[in-house]
Parts: sequence; C-alpha cells; structure tokens
Amino acid sequence: MNPWIEAMRPRTLPVSVAGVLAGTACAIIYGLQSLWPAVCCLLFALLAQVASNFANEYFDYRAGLDRKGRAGFRRGVTEGDISPAAMRRATYLTLLLAALPGCALIWWGGWWLIAVGILVGIFALAYSAGPYPLSHHGLGDVAVVVFFGLVPVGFTAWLATGSTAVIPLALCIGAGVGLLAANVLIVNNYRDMDDDRAVGKHTTVVIFGRKAMGRVYLACSIAGLLLLCSPIPWGHCWMALPAIMIIPAIRNRRRLISHSGSEHNDDLRRTALLLLRATLLLLAESIVAAAIS
Repeated sequence: MNPWIEAMRPRTLPVSVAGVLAGTACAIIYGLQSLWPAVCCLLFALLAQVASNFANEYFDYRAGLDRKGRAGFRRGVTEGDISPAAMRRATYLTLLLAALPGCALIWWGGWWLIAVGILVGIFALAYSAGPYPLSHHGLGDVAVVVFFGLVPVGFTAWLATGSTAVIPLALCIGAGVGLLAANVLIVNNYRDMDDDRAVGKHTTVVIFGRKAMGRVYLACSIAGLLLLCSPIPWGHCWMALPAIMIIPAIRNRRRLISHSGSEHNDDLRRTALLLLRATLLLLAESIVAAAIS
C-alpha cells in the first residue's frame, strides 16, 4: 500500500463517517431542513481524522515512541518511507483543508463555529502532541467519545435541522457512537500494549491490562448499540435494528482476546465496520420512519 494512504489509516476512517451518518439520522427524525450541512460535516470530520492520524505518526516518531517492524500498521516516517518534515507539512495542510468545509458551516450555524473548529483542530494535535498528549495518559478513549461521538452527531443533527430540539436525542445517539468508536482505539492499544509499555506510553490497556479492557470492549459494544436504539421512545418501537449488531460485536470480542500481534489489524477493521453498519441501519430506519409518518 502507498505509504501516504497507509498513514491515513483508511481502516479507521469509517469512525468519522459513522458520526455524521448518525447525526443525519437524528436530523431526519426531527425534520431535515438541508443535507448540505451534513456533507460539510462529513468532509470536515474525515479531513480532521486524517490530520490527527498524520500528527500521531509524526509526533510519536519525534518522541521516539515507534520502532521499525511493529505489529500495527506500517509507520511511514519510522520506516523511512516518508520524511518527518513531509509528514509535519501534511498534518498542517490537511488541517487547513479541513477548515474549508468547516468555514462553510458558518452559513448555517454562525461565526461562533470557528471556535468549535479550532477546538477540534487542537484536539487533533493534542491527541499525540503538546505537554500532555492525551493518548499517552489514558485519556484517548474519553477524547474519542467526545470528538468522534458527541461532537459530530450533535453538530450534524443541529445544523441539518436548524433546531435545538434535536439535541437531547443527538447527545444520546452520540454517546452510543462514541462508545463504539472508543472500541476502535481499544483494539489499537490492545495490539500495541507491549510496545507502548516499553516506551512509557500509558494507554488504558497498559494501565488496566488486556483482560480488563477486553471486558470494557464488550461493555462499550452493548451499551453503544443500545444507545443507538434511542429513537424508540419517539414512537417507533420497531426502530431497534442496531441492536442486532450485538451478536457480531460479541464475536468481535472473542476474536480480540484470542488474537495477537498483526491479527488485531483485522479486529480493528471489523470493529470500525460494525460501527458503520450500525449507523447505516439507524439511518435507514430514520428514512423509513420519516416516510411513513
């Protein structure tokens, strides 16, 4: 695979897509006014995640936290495929590109959204950089719940409806998306636990151990999928399709605790795709519900 494409971590990008899809589903349930804000949110979310992935690779290399031949995805900078300077430029350029669809959202949400965009950009860098990198101190999981769940779902739903009435539902759905997105990070850190521990990187898997985080993975899966069924109180008791993904989630957890090394790369892909499929089911339900109401 091209080292730049590998650096984007394409297997993890469904996480960004899922948040916007879930927000769009919430908007449809409450009365979608325009699809364009969702399109802009999708472009912004994807570019921001790519920038964060680039930053993670660059700053972990600069801090000496990566080694050649690691079990995870190939690190282009560490392996010598990409120069550190090129990766640093790509990080800031991608953030600049993300600002374009982000600024377009001002049309629907107002100038204060600039502050939100700046906050997201800071998070994209602070995840791996700065005086207190979140991913190095067991806070990466919390950040993922917020910035891949609550933020994209909430803002997509609000901007696409133009109404704050959708926010309670969006926050509930967003929490579910965030928990499922956090599982992607758990798999990543589950795979890298030994390497991370050796360099003093304190992820939640390093702190609590693989056995405990395997249980957290299952708990996040079940709780997240049930939260995606939140439209039920809105009068559509059949809107519980995301819950059927609990069975594949249990299978994914079994694979996680039985696999080792590079086998976890497939576990990561399966975890990200489970989230994407669950939000696609939610989106389909919302469209049918709007059509028959």
